[in-house]
Amino acid sequence: MHIAVTGNIGAGKTTLTKMLAKHYNWEAQFEDVDHNPYLEDFYADMSKWSFALQIYFLGSRFRQVKEIRESGKDIVQDRTIYEDAHIFAENLNDMNLLTDRDFQNYSSVFNLMKSFVSAPDLLIYLKSDVPNLVKKIYKRGRDYESSISIDYLSKLNLKYERWISEYNEGKLLIIEVDDLDFVERPEDFGYILERIETELHGLF
Repeated sequence: MHIAVTGNIGAGKTTLTKMLAKHYNWEAQFEDVDHNPYLEDFYADMSKWSFALQIYFLGSRFRQVKEIRESGKDIVQDRTIYEDAHIFAENLNDMNLLTDRDFQNYSSVFNLMKSFVSAPDLLIYLKSDVPNLVKKIYKRGRDYESSISIDYLSKLNLKYERWISEYNEGKLLIIEVDDLDFVERPEDFGYILERIETELHGLF
């Protein structure tokens, strides 16, 4: 079984991934943030480092999906390969921070990689509004995220909404998290588990 958790920066993907992995006793797979050699440079100068960052993420994610499928294990994954292309690279291109030439180059590599990977058995989208995202990003206090603008988060949110509305790679579960606190309130985590079980196994 391969479940993936998706959503904007600050939506709670990593936290939920850890909690689901612990609950089901599955393996958790996380995006390579702490060891990403481009992330701090990117937030300091987006136009200079956008292509290098996106290619790094794409390669890292492709390797991750390949390992997930070859392992035969039950996996909960933080983010998917699709977001790199449909959300982040596309948004950088819209903002003129990734040139059309680089975006086309990136997209051709993504489409090639996509043909070799399988979609998760269930994609969980954590839907959140921008004020809630800002609050969570501020709370966790990562230095390299301090320069993220509300405008940037808003553009990403619009991209997520469009991508999710068109997603047809596999099963999809949308969870609105603004009024949930699945860390502090066990009943909220229980609600998410019920939604997952229903999606995976049906009502009976």
